[in-house]
Amino acid sequence: MEFYHPLYFLLLILIIPYVVWYVLNHRKSSPSLKVSSTTAFMRSKKTWRVWLTHAPFLLIIASFVAMVFALARPQTSNSWSNTDVEGIDIMLCMDVSTSMLAEDLKPNRVKAARNVALEFINGRENDNIGLTIFAGEAYTQCPMTTDHAALLNLLNGIDCDMVQHGMLEDGTAIGMGIANAVTRLKDSKAKSKVIILLTDGTNNRGDISPGTAADIAKSFGIRIYTVAVGTNGTAPYPMIVAGRKEYVNYPVEIDTEILSLIAEKTDGKTYRATNTNKLHEVYQEIDKLERTKMNVRKYSKRYEAYHIYALVSLIALVLAILLRATVLKRIP
Repeated sequence: MEFYHPLYFLLLILIIPYVVWYVLNHRKSSPSLKVSSTTAFMRSKKTWRVWLTHAPFLLIIASFVAMVFALARPQTSNSWSNTDVEGIDIMLCMDVSTSMLAEDLKPNRVKAARNVALEFINGRENDNIGLTIFAGEAYTQCPMTTDHAALLNLLNGIDCDMVQHGMLEDGTAIGMGIANAVTRLKDSKAKSKVIILLTDGTNNRGDISPGTAADIAKSFGIRIYTVAVGTNGTAPYPMIVAGRKEYVNYPVEIDTEILSLIAEKTDGKTYRATNTNKLHEVYQEIDKLERTKMNVRKYSKRYEAYHIYALVSLIALVLAILLRATVLKRIP
């Protein structure tokens, strides 16, 4: 909710002198009826009228506050608007096979890749970005969108537990991951269309080979940046043994040749990310690409919402007047 005239809220300062006046006036008020002793009234219970003594005062304050809110003209937004921005069409293609649980990158490969991707998306407000995940098969986690809040929410849920729980077949289907991302980019009119492929293994699943998928991407003018995630030699891999987490050093087997071939075919580049700094370098390279003007259409309709505040102000004022004129009426 927005307020068209927020300066009216300065009127709320007037409540302070009113409260001070009320307190001082209430203390100075003299009794209407004088008696020689009030001892007989000491044990008498307070009636509901006594408890309502200050009700008119509170109602008048509530009425004034509600009226100030009404004068500030609260409005809600709900309408369409067109905005021209410059950006790139990007599909993140992330490997979520169980090998991405290796902890040679901290806290592990998949989380390190996800954290850097989150930072990258936060820094690219105008880009059209989507997300494909793959293991032994691939699917679109989020189609290309400029609604980065929704994208970040879906990206936060990415982990290898989808494979561990049987929601996704284990393995590394690089070709299928690329092909899935291509289907989201092929109809784009952007000058720069990019796939960022992050994997830590060798293609061993899928009906489409990585080379064929790269050829398809090239035919649509899509550039692929490949990132081999993992250190050289061996990597600590967590395993549950007798209810405890144990680590086994597994050899790092990444088909860097096929990743280089994919990047070469599509005029992209290939990287070896042995740490998170290398991952940052990949996304910094994307900043150098030519941007494309895009028209973003947003829905934002404004309507006045002061009615409820005006009604509350009127009701509170009427109640204050009625209480003072009836049950709380004072006899001089």
